Amino acid sequence: MKLLAAFAVLLTVVSVQGQRPEFEVATFKVSPTVPLGTPIGINLGTFRNGTLTMTNVTLAECLQFAYTLVSQDQVIGADWIKSRETRFDIVAKAAADTPIDGARVMLRSLLADRLKLATRTEQRPFSFVALVQSKSGAKLLPGKESTGTPGSGSPGLITGVQMPISVLVSLLSRFEGQLFVDRTGLTGRYQIKLEWAPDNDPNRNGRSLAEALEEQLGLRMDRRREPLDVVIVERADRVPTDN
Repeated sequence: MKLLAAFAVLLTVVSVQGQRPEFEVATFKVSPTVPLGTPIGINLGTFRNGTLTMTNVTLAECLQFAYTLVSQDQVIGADWIKSRETRFDIVAKAAADTPIDGARVMLRSLLADRLKLATRTEQRPFSFVALVQSKSGAKLLPGKESTGTPGSGSPGLITGVQMPISVLVSLLSRFEGQLFVDRTGLTGRYQIKLEWAPDNDPNRNGRSLAEALEEQLGLRMDRRREPLDVVIVERADRVPTDN
């Protein structure tokens, strides 16, 4: 399971370093206030050459990245942890060869230090859409080198030149308003272009999501109910300390 695998990474790092894994340097600030209705740019977590950048993120979104969760539904706590009224900007640096799983563990340490965060983890049953490969296999090209974000989109269109399936299911969860979980077994980064006609579009004229996934990406939707990891926030400050 994902959480157990992540804990294994943590134990490995601790045993090698003899201490809790931490970023070499980090800035962790409350995002600037913007006038009501003003669009804000959100970076849910970019990690390159040892540098993690997150912009205008909620605490729940930080925990999504830190624990490799698909949906904010898997984060349980006070209402403010999911509210856009409480947002954070993070830039944290580690050694350039740090793997992303190591960065996730370091982010947990950073959240504990700066927000006095205390959490516990457990599993709870969820109904979700499992994304799996079609019978004929996935139709995905390997990702291209890029300095941009792994992927982006809007309801009805998702694109990316170096997108992991974890990002695809996260975007689908957001745009479709239901939980998608990666069960494809695909671990690489891919060129993605997915176009469909959302069910709630009054001018709907085109492929349904299920049809588009199968025809364009060689993936299909499989509805399931299984236990999934959840992170329960027992304590957290809303203003980070300045370490």
